[in-house]
Amino acid sequence: MDKPPLRILAGVRILSFTQFLLGPAGVQYLADLGADVIKIEPPGSGAWERTWAGGDTFLNGVSAFFLLSHRNTRSVALNLKHPDGLTTARRLVAGADVLVQNFRPGVMDRLGLGYAVAQEINPRLVYVSASGYGADSPYRDLPGQDLLIQAISGITSITGRASELPTASGAPVVDQHGAALLAMGILAALFHRERTGEGQHVEITMLQSALDLQLEPITYFLNGGFISRPNEPIGSGFHQAPYGIYQTRDGYLALSLNPIRKLRLALGGVPELEPYEPADCLLPKRDEIYRLVAPILQTRTTGEWLEILRAAGVWCAPANDYAQTFADPGVQYLDPLLEIDHPRAGSVRLLKHPIRYSVGEPSLNRLPPEVGADTVEVLREIGYADEEIERLERDGVIGIGNGLAEE
Repeated sequence: MDKPPLRILAGVRILSFTQFLLGPAGVQYLADLGADVIKIEPPGSGAWERTWAGGDTFLNGVSAFFLLSHRNTRSVALNLKHPDGLTTARRLVAGADVLVQNFRPGVMDRLGLGYAVAQEINPRLVYVSASGYGADSPYRDLPGQDLLIQAISGITSITGRASELPTASGAPVVDQHGAALLAMGILAALFHRERTGEGQHVEITMLQSALDLQLEPITYFLNGGFISRPNEPIGSGFHQAPYGIYQTRDGYLALSLNPIRKLRLALGGVPELEPYEPADCLLPKRDEIYRLVAPILQTRTTGEWLEILRAAGVWCAPANDYAQTFADPGVQYLDPLLEIDHPRAGSVRLLKHPIRYSVGEPSLNRLPPEVGADTVEVLREIGYADEEIERLERDGVIGIGNGLAEE
């Protein structure tokens, strides 16, 4: 039975002064839940993320990077450096529940939209600032970019093999974790406001997000645990053998934490592994164990080993590439893809909202917008007459897309 569209956050208005990935992805989680997210971007070319895409992935000139994090969002094109643009922004703040910004520290203050000003306009406002390092950090003026944060936070030092350079994650994990924390912080602050009537300032930093991602290994390090990049592709600086990625006859296989005796018997006996069965061997001799197991796994296909090992209760999984991932029955069961029909980009496949709710289904209510596509609609909602909107457009304060022309 189809679920109704999910409107848990209907009536919550979020002003999104966001860029790159962390901010847009964070508010998109809430837009999927029914919040009215209004992206404020410059007239003309619009936000930076419209002009760049990883892998040069442009669909008929439309950035996939923009498309992946702006569904269910409205666009208001507004020149914040123009006095009338600032006036308009402040009127938007007056009627908003949440303001999210991830400029470098100080930018919103210079624009006249810092927390102190916003709170004076709207004391119930939840004002969220996301940055690389924090407003008062000695690094506040440095760029907060995912690779740089992975490097400074230690993620690259615990990834890869001992013989390799420090290695970054294959995905922008800091941005995406930061986006989830941003959404969580907004929801917590809104819940607090429901109880007390108070707005507040919430701060998210990429560096703190990166540390939080490493909750497990950092805790071990701080308390004297063994953290060391292995020589073999074990995939962790702190897990015991046989944890790691292994080559098979036709692909790759991941082995998780397993008693060596159980693995040894599942592999057909392997007397060479018997001396490594005691628990105190599993960490210090993990590279030796890997080198004994690896050639055995190369004798069969991944599918054959999955059947054998899973039947024996060995924790394992295929190490898929993306094509294999989306052909995997476990992934297909989740039905994780959303296909949209964009007027310029054409058919676009994206990832759905990642959480399922019994009361409804996060749905596509709005396509990722063109620059300024919703300026007229939003300005009318806050009391602007059409004549004033036309004047602001003539003066270069706003971009209206096709707003008035369509009527």
